This record gives sequence, structure tokens and C-alpha cells, in this order.
Amino acid sequence: MSAIQTDDLTKNFGSLCAVDGLTLEVNREIFGLLGPNGSGKTTTVLMLTTLLSQTKGSAGICGHDTVREPDRVRSCISYVPQDMAVDTNLTGRENVLIFARLYGVPNPKDRVDELLAVMGLSDRADDLAKTYSGGMRRRLELAEALVHEPEVIFLDEPTLGLDVGARKTIWDHIHALNRKGMTIFVTTHYMDEADQFCDRVGIIDHGKIAALGRPSELKARLMKDVITVVVDGDYSPIQIEGTLLIGRSGDEISFTAENGREALPVLADALSRAGNRVRAMSLREPSLDDVFLQSVGRQEEAQGFEEWRYRMMLRGRA
Repeated sequence: MSAIQTDDLTKNFGSLCAVDGLTLEVNREIFGLLGPNGSGKTTTVLMLTTLLSQTKGSAGICGHDTVREPDRVRSCISYVPQDMAVDTNLTGRENVLIFARLYGVPNPKDRVDELLAVMGLSDRADDLAKTYSGGMRRRLELAEALVHEPEVIFLDEPTLGLDVGARKTIWDHIHALNRKGMTIFVTTHYMDEADQFCDRVGIIDHGKIAALGRPSELKARLMKDVITVVVDGDYSPIQIEGTLLIGRSGDEISFTAENGREALPVLADALSRAGNRVRAMSLREPSLDDVFLQSVGRQEEAQGFEEWRYRMMLRGRA
């Protein structure tokens, strides 16, 4: 029995198809759902967590149908939304205790103490949550989400806006939960996190899965090397045998090649002869960013993603 299973899952908002025939199976792994803004990520999560009904198709969590058995589904999942959900006017202990009592957890005080210790919050348990850092609040939310020992947990942008140290701490906790058998379904815009920490990823675009697999497998499907070119002014397209244009973001154009060292001077010459003013060129191995850009396949959305990520980086430094 799969932890999460969907079959032709579809959601329409009037004439807009937000999720288009999603068929997916996830089980006891860390699964990352990636995609540009408006691609269908949040809509998918809301349907899987019974917070939104589908237009057609089906979804099941731990063998329970999200429409016919919503209460059974809710009993075996937790959902941590992107926006902070702790009550800052309560202490950390009080926040988790509310969830324990709502779920009818036996010996709630003992369970709360256990989770606060696991999340490294015992020494601040009786401080108001308003005094917690962003990383501490995220750990407090995880404690709330884990109080009833769910089989599946959905995390929407769990490290958004956190510094590098706090991001690592959150992922350490996520991995610990997965090692105990919990299925983790996470959405993120941090490609480095998805590449490093997710067992599999799905890239969704216009409501459809554009790529699905292990990060290493997806990167291997690209050619061997990536050449990034920075141009001044407008880009004049070129075609060279053995290279493939995979994406453009601003003045940066990315190509893949079987042998980057051999292709680089040929590419530079062809770009110049086509009238491009080349400012810089670099050679590297493929990354999940390259897979994303190729899967999305549209300059304007790829550029929008890059601009969004830059804003989030600035927000994280604030």
C-alpha cells in the first residue's frame, strides 16, 4: 500500500486547469514537488490534505480516499503550511499542548516534553513563541505536527527565509523522521535542498508533471556538461550539433554538451559569428536547476523563477 497515490487527479478553477491529470505514487521517502509559482504545487497539496476537493480523479493517503474518508486521512497526516502557524502569544509548550489535546493524545504533557526535547527546544519551552527565532518557530511547528505520530507529513517551503544553519537543522530533523519510516512530501524553491536531501523529485508545470525521478537520474538525462554564456544585449539564436539549449535567464543562456571542453570554443565562435556579444562563458556539471529550466522550457517562467529565488535569498538574509 502506497503512502500517497493519485490517479488522474485534476482541479479546475473555472476555465483554469490548476492540476491536470496528476498520477503519482509516493511511499516512505522524502519526495520533493518543485515548480514555478502558479504551477499547481499548493493546489496539489491542498487536495492531498483534504482541504480542497478535486474536479476529477482520485487521491489516497495510506489507503484512505481523500473524498470518501477525509477524517481517516486527517488522522494519519500532518500539514505544515508555508506561513508561520504558531501562536506567538503562547509559550512553546502551550502551543504543542493545544495540538496534543486536540488530537486526544494519551499523556499529552509527557508527549509534549518528548517532542520539545527532540526538537531541541526544552530549554526555551516556557518562553513565549514571539521570542523564538525563525528556525526555532519552524521546529516548534514540526513538534506540533508530530504530536499524534502521523504516517505522512506535508511540508510547504519548510526552510523559506531561514539562514543556512537553521535550514540544515530542519533538514536533519526531516531525515530523522524519514529514517523512522515517515513519508515526507515537501515543496521547495531551493534546488540545492531538493538535490541534496530528496529521494525523488517531481517538477510540475501548468499542472502536469514535467519530470519525475531521483535527482541524479534527472541530471543524467541531460548531456554531460553545461555551458553557461553571458551575453550583452539581445541574443541571436544558434544551433550546433552536439549542443542543446536548455534555458535562458536574463542575459545568461545555458547549453548542454556531451564534451563541454571541446564544445566551448566551437560554441563561442558560433555565437560571435551570429552577432552575439559574449561577455563570459563557464563550464560545469549539470545541476537540478538545469533540469528545472529544461523541464519548464519557457524563458519567461524560468526568468520569473530566478527573480523569485533572488528575492527569497534577500529575504533570508534580512
